[in-house]
Amino acid sequence: MRLGSWYLGDGCTSFLVWASKAEQVEVLLDDGRALDLAPRELGYFALTARGVRPGARYRYRLDGELQRPDPASRSQPEGVHGPSEVIDPTFAWSDQHWHGIPLRDHVIYELHVGTFTPGGTFDSAVERLDDLAALGVTAIEIMPIAEFPGGRNWGYDGVQPFAAQSTYGGPDGFRRLVDSCHARGLAVILDVVYNHFGPEGAYQPEFGHYLTERYRTPWGPAINFDDAWSEQVRRYVIENALYWVDDCHVDGLRLDAVHAIFDQSALHVLDEVGRAVHDLAERRNRRVHVIAESDLNDPRLIRPPAIGGYGLDAQWSDDFHHALHALLTGESDGYYADFGSATDLATALVEGYVYTWQRSHHRGRRHGQRPMGVPGERFVVCAQNHDQVGNRRDGERLSSLVPFEALGLAAMCVLLSPYVPLLFMGEEYGETAPFQYFVSHSDPDLVDAVRRGRAEEFAAFRWAGEPPDPQAEETFQRSKLDHALNHQEPHATLLDLHRRLLRLRRQVPAFASLDRDRIEVTADPDRRVVTWRRWTEDGSDALVTANFDVTTRTVAPTLAGRWRLLLTTREDVGAPEALLRDTSFALASHAAAVYVRDDGP
Repeated sequence: MRLGSWYLGDGCTSFLVWASKAEQVEVLLDDGRALDLAPRELGYFALTARGVRPGARYRYRLDGELQRPDPASRSQPEGVHGPSEVIDPTFAWSDQHWHGIPLRDHVIYELHVGTFTPGGTFDSAVERLDDLAALGVTAIEIMPIAEFPGGRNWGYDGVQPFAAQSTYGGPDGFRRLVDSCHARGLAVILDVVYNHFGPEGAYQPEFGHYLTERYRTPWGPAINFDDAWSEQVRRYVIENALYWVDDCHVDGLRLDAVHAIFDQSALHVLDEVGRAVHDLAERRNRRVHVIAESDLNDPRLIRPPAIGGYGLDAQWSDDFHHALHALLTGESDGYYADFGSATDLATALVEGYVYTWQRSHHRGRRHGQRPMGVPGERFVVCAQNHDQVGNRRDGERLSSLVPFEALGLAAMCVLLSPYVPLLFMGEEYGETAPFQYFVSHSDPDLVDAVRRGRAEEFAAFRWAGEPPDPQAEETFQRSKLDHALNHQEPHATLLDLHRRLLRLRRQVPAFASLDRDRIEVTADPDRRVVTWRRWTEDGSDALVTANFDVTTRTVAPTLAGRWRLLLTTREDVGAPEALLRDTSFALASHAAAVYVRDDGP
């Protein structure tokens, strides 16, 4: 039996709940019936009930007292405190011939459903998919949609891991979005949170031993992956991962903050999740990828199990972002204290990480390990993402922090790197709206705690003033995208630059290849110039030279042969149409030029 309620057809629905702390469990149906579930081994309770169809609502009653929604509910139409709903597991999919895309072909677009469109729903997001496909995006990554309190949240306060957010459109709305993406050749990656439950409406600990005091996280006791009863918690998480992949057809999972997942078992839960997802994908003849968010710079996450790794497909590279951001902005507070030199960006371009067991000033210790033998497709890199924008005090994007022409330079670094690129929604045209932290909790004490917590988080960055009120409706409204900027200058020109860069990434073999062994980078930290050359075994050869300084700089790449100009990030760059050996030229501030080797007649 599957966890939660599952409609079997002919008016029959099965119920399975893990309630290791209870002696008796009943299901209270909306038709007034109270039915006992039979106890099973290891703390499970089960029942198959007749006369229960999709749309029926129910709660569990524990030991004749507590009435709670199902911890594995697939739908919470009245929110996290309301009854659960039996859903129809069938759906009119049209993606029977969709098998996913290779990781190396991913161009990821991260979006938050609530602020991506004025409507803020799964269905309204479908209206923007054609624009993303035309841009050259090949995958969307959706911030967490597990049911959270109220209607405004980033999603990391989710408490119902199986239930697609009701205010976004619920499970059917999400399945329509996934199906629409596949119809346009877009893969779907879903952000899932297995390191904590949100602070409001998380009733799992009342049912069973979901948490352990063995470890502490920023959110309290850790989810129990290696203490007594952990086998059942691991099943809960793995079954959740498989639900999104099998029943909702997602093509990948982004695992939030895996450095906050604690497990001393011989088989780490991350390894177990990855194996389960990959086994299912193989049976379904699909490509499904598991991507970790981690700030540990630990290549074990993305190395194969055969050599001691966890076998995950990729991980976000915080170091790449930090190196690029600090070089562009000059910021040096908080974790940016470890970055800022052109040499750091050069290292990130070659290694994927910057810190590979050097001493980190911010951490006060050595950090990281070299990712020897790890291919470029196992790193996801960006100039902006929800964390790095939204966890600033005012949620400013790069468009508010650097000259506008520097946005094109940032795009060049990300999209022509030997890694999988990620764009944060609106980045492609230089969105000016902030992306601020917002919630809609119902508990006033919790709201006050969130406000205090946000203020304390920014101490290391020395940002003056009070942060925006997370609970306020206007904080949420300020964070919505303004897609009308697409058609205004200079935004339209920046959007076109992204299209052309992504075209180069597809059409120039040296850029399409994600071979970290065929990249050569030079950096001039004093003049803030970085140049990188990428090539393939069959002769494709490309060069990018980038000036991060506020003044024009003379550059003289070390070259052999003749090189032809393909693209510049702005019209007044100063780059010649052709380069020969020992050619030097003046490169404008915050600008870059792309050349391809052309030794023909």
